[in-house]
Amino acid sequence: MGYETDAGHLSLPASIVDHVVREADSLSPTAGTASDRAANLPITPPSVAVAAGNQEAARAAVRDGSINISMLAKLETEATANPSPDAVARVVGAESAAAQFEISVGDFEQAAAHYTAALRYDPENVSMLLQAAYLHLRRSEYTAALDLLDRAKRFEPDSVDAAKLSGWAYYGLNRVADAVAEWKRALALKPDPEVQKALEKAERDAAEEANYREGETPHFRLRYNGGAAPELAREVLKTLEGEFEEISTTLNYVPPEPIGVILYTDQTFMDITRAPSWSGALNDGRIRVPVEGLVSMTDDLARVLKHELTHSFVGQKTQGHCPVWLQEGLAQYMEGKRSRTSAGTLYSAYQNHMEFSLASYESSWLNLPKDIALNAYAWSLATVEAMLTAGTMDDMDKILDRLAAGSTAEDAIRAVLRDSYADLAQFTVDYLKKAYL
Repeated sequence: MGYETDAGHLSLPASIVDHVVREADSLSPTAGTASDRAANLPITPPSVAVAAGNQEAARAAVRDGSINISMLAKLETEATANPSPDAVARVVGAESAAAQFEISVGDFEQAAAHYTAALRYDPENVSMLLQAAYLHLRRSEYTAALDLLDRAKRFEPDSVDAAKLSGWAYYGLNRVADAVAEWKRALALKPDPEVQKALEKAERDAAEEANYREGETPHFRLRYNGGAAPELAREVLKTLEGEFEEISTTLNYVPPEPIGVILYTDQTFMDITRAPSWSGALNDGRIRVPVEGLVSMTDDLARVLKHELTHSFVGQKTQGHCPVWLQEGLAQYMEGKRSRTSAGTLYSAYQNHMEFSLASYESSWLNLPKDIALNAYAWSLATVEAMLTAGTMDDMDKILDRLAAGSTAEDAIRAVLRDSYADLAQFTVDYLKKAYL
């Protein structure tokens, strides 16, 4: 069966790849879309409000594409010597502007340092607390975000933004019931379609998981349906812990919080995730896997777990900015797949002008028909395989870092590999011919 799409006419056999998909109607960002690139979380960031008296200092803090370090130091010295309201307001406005600039260029460590400096002079500034918390949420640092949000609530108990962001922090920590409570509170304070959508998703999870059993290791928090054998749950955690160090070393990243894992019966998986019928697992910030009928670890399940765990690492490392094709290509590569069986079909399709477009594979694959999804998986694996054969994992690390800083995928690849998408497509086809044909 064939389909005409932006990627060309696609028609490849289902045997090329497996049936694992990442994206779904979930709380995680859909990689590559304009709105999610702007917000980076599925909840709008708190507004940056600078009081009129602070605006001059804020404007002076960042000029000609750089931060005026000497000016910041001067304002800090003045506020330390004489912490008058005006002096404090000036340094807070300047530090906030500096933080926003650092975020815009992708230096989140420095952004956090500027927020910390602002809060040192004005620890009760709710706007700064919310902005700093949102930055931690972007980096999957949910515990640190909650600490700041709890402080914000002490000073402004009815803050809608504090409730919204607390819900996301609790959801990231796999405390779904607490997330539901916070989002209900936010909606009671102010109707918000973003929060309503998040709440509906969280309520489905909370209702399903109310009676689930639990397990925990240093890097994972597991919940599983009573239909899953406890022995299997223990083996799942053991397998994931065994893969954690390898993936962490390979991708040069350590997730700051334990990763949630949910084991479902098959039908419950479909009901809760609302994933397409051809999907076999899902990662929306938590690893969700159907295990109906399994009583012990299998090679296939181990492979799926490594695939999904790779998604967790890549998604957090890039702060949700990794395009789906690169996510899926890396996940398949890390689980051990290679393009040997698909190389001939892919090469023939390309030679017959059935070109593929990486740009069309950047955003969610959720609504793709099965055959097209299989093509997307095959091309994604082949492209990542070609990239890693020509370069190194260090190059991939640089690409992922640029994505985290807000670069587009093609710009990141061009900066590191000196290739456009078109160049990369041709290189991939040449690689397949040389390696397998």
